[in-house]
Amino acid sequence: MSRVVILNAHNFNQEVLETSMPVLVDFWGSWCAPCKMVESVIDALAEELEDTVKIAKCNVDQNPQIQQMYDVAGVPTFILFKDGDILKREVGALSKEQLLNMIEQGLGIKG
Repeated sequence: MSRVVILNAHNFNQEVLETSMPVLVDFWGSWCAPCKMVESVIDALAEELEDTVKIAKCNVDQNPQIQQMYDVAGVPTFILFKDGDILKREVGALSKEQLLNMIEQGLGIKG
């Protein structure tokens, strides 16, 4: 069972902005081939990092208000949040190693 949190307008604030745990949000679209390519990577990260980083997905078609709020112009877009603040942002399909590096850099962890 996936540990990825599915975000929407009802739970975004609670799951992302009001939690003390760092959150990596994958902004994606069902029509996006690169988004589908990274889906298994996102699932794997959610399993591996469950105690340290929350992994979440936000479908931009179903949540246009969240997409606009964070100026997500292309998908996939990955945004790392901590205490409601954006620490890091990357656009495009990334490998597991690249996403781990993004998280480590954003949180100031040496890899």
